[in-house]
Amino acid sequence: MLTRDNGRAGGTLGWTFTQLYFGLGPADYPQEGISEARWRQFLDTEVTPRFPAGLSVMDIYGQWEGKHEKSPERLRSKLLIIDYPDTQENRVKIDEIRSAWKRMTGDHSVLEVTIPADVSF
Repeated sequence: MLTRDNGRAGGTLGWTFTQLYFGLGPADYPQEGISEARWRQFLDTEVTPRFPAGLSVMDIYGQWEGKHEKSPERLRSKLLIIDYPDTQENRVKIDEIRSAWKRMTGDHSVLEVTIPADVSF
């Protein structure tokens, strides 16, 4: 059975867990869309400076169907996971990351899922 690390539990209240979903391009045409090098550049210039203490990135496959679409669009995607103290400053940083991606790619959205987190290191 897993137990909390009581020796390091301090400072873990009031944290947030955010997932951001970034579409890179068509799943069936990996040569189109955002390259791995361009993603890394975005990560290095827009994300890491805002959250240098740590984050996680996963390669995922996603799909969604827009209002006027006849079938789902299948996308190569990245899932960015960031745990951080829930402050107004950090919420602004998340919005800045989303806006930077939309400016860079012309995408209309970056899906965000944010929930309170009880974090222990």
